[in-house]
Amino acid sequence: MKPSLPLYPLAGLGGLVAGQMKPLVSSEALRNLLTADALMSKAQILEDHAYSTPQRNRVVGSPGLEASLKYIKDTVTALDYYDVTTQEFTVLGAGEASLSIAGTKYDSLVFGGSPKGAASAKLVAVADLGCNATDFPAAVKGAVALISRGTCAFAIKASNAAAAGAVAAIIYNNNPAEGPASGGMGTGSFVPTVGITQAAGQALVAELQKGTALTADVGVTITETKTYNVIAQTRGGDPENVLQLGAHVDSVEVNPGVNDDGSGTLSILEVAIQLAKFSVNNAVRFSWWSAEEAGLVGSTEYVKSLSQAERDKVRLYLNFDMVASVNWFYAIYASNGTGFEGRTPPPGVVEAEKMFQEYFVDVAGLNYTSFDLRKASDHGPFIDARIPTGGLFTGGSELKTPEQVAMFGGTVGAPSDPENHKAGDNVTNIHPEPFLQVTKAIAHAVSLYGQSFDSLPQRVSGHL
Repeated sequence: MKPSLPLYPLAGLGGLVAGQMKPLVSSEALRNLLTADALMSKAQILEDHAYSTPQRNRVVGSPGLEASLKYIKDTVTALDYYDVTTQEFTVLGAGEASLSIAGTKYDSLVFGGSPKGAASAKLVAVADLGCNATDFPAAVKGAVALISRGTCAFAIKASNAAAAGAVAAIIYNNNPAEGPASGGMGTGSFVPTVGITQAAGQALVAELQKGTALTADVGVTITETKTYNVIAQTRGGDPENVLQLGAHVDSVEVNPGVNDDGSGTLSILEVAIQLAKFSVNNAVRFSWWSAEEAGLVGSTEYVKSLSQAERDKVRLYLNFDMVASVNWFYAIYASNGTGFEGRTPPPGVVEAEKMFQEYFVDVAGLNYTSFDLRKASDHGPFIDARIPTGGLFTGGSELKTPEQVAMFGGTVGAPSDPENHKAGDNVTNIHPEPFLQVTKAIAHAVSLYGQSFDSLPQRVSGHL
């Protein structure tokens, strides 16, 4: 690769001959090495990384995240099977929010990508969901915009607020079971943006509808910090034909992030550990991203660093973000997802979806459903680069439907992950059954494509 950001080698090129002497990977053999106990014990390690620090999280800039990244790097390096690199970059930290309205202080969180700053101005509620410029009344100019979460990305709401002349934005949650709204916005033209709970937001809207004049004091403090991605590629296998997998290591500010996304992090780590007992025909690249919760920063910087020739080598990228939800379903990212924005998906997307469908039915004997392939996690930059993309998901804050309960069991009307972006996302918030089943599905994909890409269409340079 010829990255625009530094990649620091951690492992040499030795051991290739020994790797070739190992048996060629097969789905059954690799899957049989996976256990729920191994996954759950590693989940405890990630929780310990968070809870052994004052912050009790693994957010960007925290010692908890640094411990997790080092653990992953050291683990894959010790296997002596991968070329391991780190990619360092600078990111805006999680930041701190302060919010007071009419003299009352509110619990609030900073959105990743928000600029720092302070504002004191009248509070103005935005019509509808703030997804269109027409939602913002003229009164928003010079005011603090109050916006509901929903339908469109946080970045769209915040940029629309800035374009309308707001001096700050407050986004309130749309799920009563969650805490203050939070998440990443990436980069853009924003004003200081913080999140509050649904209850707080709805109460403020009610006061404004009565004609009550409210003044909001919003403050956002941001510090820059350095972090890094960890990339491990098999020494064996054709480096011109690469299967890439990824998951993000960082959490939000309020929790250890054991499901979001410690589960995906550990699923691909465990597959990487067991894959070292086999040989492959095609290179397999495991990616552990930092700063996803700050706006997909790590994966974005990585994709930006790749030349078109390097992008073309990635035959398929698979992303795994939240794969051990306690009220789970098994969802395959849909090849007609809205992330493609009406364009035909690049060659390989449909085939990857079909591969997982056939696995769940014919191999695992499990039901599956589809989930919209939006650009809401680290597959987003790969979609934008036209690299074939897919993945699996076991549910987040979405409420489980009767149809899903009929297929997967669980509780109707309850979130798949009741602690998503809340303080309780620790080892008690994951279930070993979906954790293991999704990890086995990942192992199947690694085995299939580690052997051959014959089931994927021929790539077309530049179309990817």
